[in-house]
Amino acid sequence: MADDKKLAIISTKGTLDWGYPPFILASTAAALGYETQIFFTFYGLNLLKKNLNGIKVSPLGNPAMPMPMPIPNLVQVLPGMEAMATSMMKKKMKSKGVASLEDLRDLCVEAEVSLIACQMTVDLFDYSPNEFIDGIEYGGAATFFEFAGQSDISLFI
Repeated sequence: MADDKKLAIISTKGTLDWGYPPFILASTAAALGYETQIFFTFYGLNLLKKNLNGIKVSPLGNPAMPMPMPIPNLVQVLPGMEAMATSMMKKKMKSKGVASLEDLRDLCVEAEVSLIACQMTVDLFDYSPNEFIDGIEYGGAATFFEFAGQSDISLFI
């Protein structure tokens, strides 16, 4: 219908902290009746992989990341700090009842959010379609623009 609202999202980052916004916004928009599409490009493609265990958060590139105590940048580059920050973030989210990335992604699939993998980036990084979840589509920038051009809201995340 011409009266239906549409939301277009570009997801470019594949870290734990940057994985939440596109799935939260898309699932919420779908629940509110928006036709919703997420276009995953570059590192955002990691969010479409079957196995999300490699998704981490780095305190080094996130100066505003709340930590239990201040940690100097020099310490943040030590081996194991990224794993520690990821573990802390996942525990904090679980204790606050925040859904996992897998759960939010599944919610988007159930809500019929269109998940588009950037074909150019898939080719660039030599990804195999077998690495990604079922039900996604592949397309280029023109695929995104076709939808985004008709959207009420377009977000770059």
